[in-house]
Amino acid sequence: MTPGKAFFTSDEIRGLSARSDAWGVWLVIHCWGLILAAAAVFAVWPNPLTFLLAVVVIGSRQLGLAILMHEAAHNALFKTRAINEWVGEWLCGRPIIADLPEYRHYHLTHHRYTQTERDPDLRLSKPFPTTPASLRRKLIRDLTGQTGIKQRAQQIMFAFKMAGEVEGQPSSQDLAQAFSGPVIGRAIIANAVLFAVLWAITGLWWSWFAFWALPLLTWFQAVLRIRNIAEHGAVEFSDDPLRNTRTTRATWLERLLVAPYWVNYHLEHHLVMHVPAHNLPKLHRMMIEKGHGERMQVAPNYLAVLRAASSRPAAAAAA
Repeated sequence: MTPGKAFFTSDEIRGLSARSDAWGVWLVIHCWGLILAAAAVFAVWPNPLTFLLAVVVIGSRQLGLAILMHEAAHNALFKTRAINEWVGEWLCGRPIIADLPEYRHYHLTHHRYTQTERDPDLRLSKPFPTTPASLRRKLIRDLTGQTGIKQRAQQIMFAFKMAGEVEGQPSSQDLAQAFSGPVIGRAIIANAVLFAVLWAITGLWWSWFAFWALPLLTWFQAVLRIRNIAEHGAVEFSDDPLRNTRTTRATWLERLLVAPYWVNYHLEHHLVMHVPAHNLPKLHRMMIEKGHGERMQVAPNYLAVLRAASSRPAAAAAA
């Protein structure tokens, strides 16, 4: 049963779940517009500050593409399933080397078994809270590209492994491994197009390496980790939908750099997973108006989340 049915009427859920093609088009244009604009700003005013700004903004919008792919996986980005599939794969997933069908299978399993032993995302949330030193090490590995390089290597090895197997792909793989040889090939096609587009916009042949590969290996990995921590890190290990996930209030800067496209309303997303992202703030307000605010797991900002996720004393970790 959809958890939200315990809190909303069928008419309320129906109203919240209405898809909009106009919203879908706008979100995809907005995401790619910020990516291309960030690269263009550096091309016009090349200096270390605009370079760093481009890497951070583009890495954040790469997370934005992952979120829009997530919307398409729930068939919530557009009204038509076929458009969800095509946009979710070619304009959102494949440029960041992700596969929509495999992600959908994996992600719906997560929804079904949230914060239970059968949750495939449990390995992402169960280590928290950890110590401040451990969290720092994780984020340093992300920002220096160590995590990204490791995951890309896993993808390539997994692709070759699947190409040599007779049996089909395993039923559940995490996002870093859910790839076969053909998927890698389609990702190469998408990135070849992007290589040409970035070169044409900036006039720099190396712009794909600087403004796509570098953000994907660094800032994207860091904000992806922060997103994962905020959603299910250091929450209750239970089946209570108001306590086993978290919504995080976000400032405009956090929405720009860490939490694009209402991804911070994760508790609400778990209540009714097919509600389009732009309706999640309304769903949140309705929950508050219905008197559920005190029970809901809500953080004031992402810094508070990171503090909670790194609140384990070093002495306790060593014991």
